[in-house]
Order: sequence, then C-alpha cells, then structure tokens
Amino acid sequence: MIAQFFGCCRFVYNLFLAYHKDVYASEKRNVSQYECMRMITQLRRDKDCLWLSTCDSMALQESVKDLDRAYRSFFDGRGGYPRFHKRHASSQSYRTRNQKGCIRIDGSHIVLPKLGPVKARISRLPEGRILNATVSRTASGKYFVSLCCEEELVPKPNGGGSVGIDLGIKDLCVLSNGDVIPNPKHLSKYEKKLRREQRSLSRMIEANISHRDSLGRPVWKKPLSECSNIQKQRIQIARIHEKICNCRTDALHKLSAKLVNENQVIALESLNVKGMVKNHHLAKAIADASWSRFVTMLEYKGFEHGCDILKVSTFFPSSQICSSCGYQNPKVKDLAVRRWVCPQCGEVHDRDINAAVNVLSKALAMQQP
Repeated sequence: MIAQFFGCCRFVYNLFLAYHKDVYASEKRNVSQYECMRMITQLRRDKDCLWLSTCDSMALQESVKDLDRAYRSFFDGRGGYPRFHKRHASSQSYRTRNQKGCIRIDGSHIVLPKLGPVKARISRLPEGRILNATVSRTASGKYFVSLCCEEELVPKPNGGGSVGIDLGIKDLCVLSNGDVIPNPKHLSKYEKKLRREQRSLSRMIEANISHRDSLGRPVWKKPLSECSNIQKQRIQIARIHEKICNCRTDALHKLSAKLVNENQVIALESLNVKGMVKNHHLAKAIADASWSRFVTMLEYKGFEHGCDILKVSTFFPSSQICSSCGYQNPKVKDLAVRRWVCPQCGEVHDRDINAAVNVLSKALAMQQP
C-alpha cells in the first residue's frame, strides 16, 4: 500500500506539472494550488482514476503543495524549473498531515491515515503536537517515518566555555584549546568494497545490452527494472552508500553535541564549500569531511543550547597571524608549512591550532560593541 501511495502522489505531481505547462503555453497564466486541489476531488470520482481514491487524500494535496513550492523556489531564483518525478527513482516519499489525531504512536505501532497501525521500531517518542508525517523509502529498500512536531522550546544548558574551530581535511577540525579531531575518512574506508561492487554492476549492465543503435544508445535484452540480479546488485551498492552516510552522520552528531554542551561561544570560518569542491583534486575529500553539514548541526544544536555561533570572514588570514604578538607572516600562505616560528616574538606555532586561536579572538572582538 505504501508503494501504491508513492505511485499515486507521483502521478498527481506529474499530472499537474504537465497541466501547469499546458495552461501557461495556451493561456499565459499560472495555476494556483487551490485550483489543482479542486481537480483532485474530481479525479478521485472519475471512473478512469478510481484507484486514486485508495490513496490518502491529504498525501495527494501535499504533492500539489510540493509542486507549488517548487514553482515558488524557481521564480524566486532558489532552484531550477520543476522536473517530472521518475517512476523507478531509487528513493520515494510522500507526506501526510495529522488531522483529528489520525497520526499517533500506539505501543510498538505507528498509526497512519489509510494504512492504520503499522509495526515500527520507535527510535524516539514524539513530544508536543504532531503536525505531519513523511513516509520514505531509501535506495536500499528500507522504510522510515519522520514526524514533524510542534513543541515548546526549553533552553538546554551549556558549559559556558569558548572555542575556535579550524576545519580541515587531514584532521576534521582543530580546536583552539589544542584538541585535534582526526578525520575518520569513511568513504576511503569503504571505497575498495564499493569499487568492486560497482564493477560487478557495470558488467551485468553491459551483458544485458543486445546492440547499440545508430546514435550509440543501448538496446536492452530485457528492461533493467525486470532484471532481478541487476536490482539486487544495485541494492547492495546502495547499502554501502547508506553505511558510509550513517557512519559520517553519527560522527558529526557526536562531535557537534559535545561542542555545544561544553561551550557558550563557538567560532569558525565561513567557508565557501560550494566553490572549494570545484577543485577536482580536493572535491572528494571535502565532500567526505562534510563541513557544511557539520556547521548546520552546530547552528541548530547551538540554538537549542543558547550558544553563540560566530563566523569569521573567509578572507581573514587566520593561519598567517601570530596569536601571541599579532605579526602577519606572508610566508605561511604556503599550505606545506605546518609549523612556523614567529620572526618577531619567536613563538613556535602549529598552523591549525594557531588558526583556531585567531578565529576565536577575531570572533570575540566582533562580538564586542
């Protein structure tokens, strides 16, 4: 039934995306989400689309809202033009609202509209009022329900310390107190296994090609969706990617929670990660470190704990400035220089620790009126 709901929501999204395009091409006007929702009611009564009546009506309405949100993002310049959803996409999801308590936890089951009680592993009991639920299926075939709840924010305590953070690749981050957090490099750990499984999948796909047409496009012996061995191998690869993602997320959650629990002020550089990953020599290592996600975790956890997350400009020369006397040494621009001696005061600096100390000092100076 969940798979049917995925298909119904995808059908509604694609149907009204095509309707938007046709109306704009013929009448030069935009379609509102309320017009689409009224059409959903008619579709569910149409004898050719009676199968839509088996799906949760609120899930279909949320699909229309998702399309409207995609158009708003496009017109505001925050995203591209909406695309049609693929039937055989590896990840699928739908969202439904909680009306009159139709979404609730009942022992070891979660009650969902049209589905009723579904057995689940409850990782965390919801607090406050449940607003909506998102049912999703990952590429590896696992099903999840994510609950969005409204609850009163109760500030959590913190240790009251101050720390500067210098993000890196060799070490995930270096703190101003001298602590060095090594980079676990989860992708490198599973890369050999991933390469082997991907090679097997590639061979299976090549064996399923009967010939190529005049444009070089493959003509399949059997559709890929009907090849059970290819689908099994695809799931095997998806599980490895999921394992890498879970390991990375777990490590970042633990580190960010430790920092916000111990400190009142957390200072770091505002890095242009999107621009940095354009360097093809470092892109994989930067993506594996997942700096942006780590900063996002610090921000929302810091809000809960009442922390001040301060960001220093990207162009601040944190590595070149002596944290003892303030002398700026231009020779430290060379990334190969990991330790250096200040020519003015003779202080010996570790490049990353010195940068973290300077980031904290600069952030505290910016915080003062």
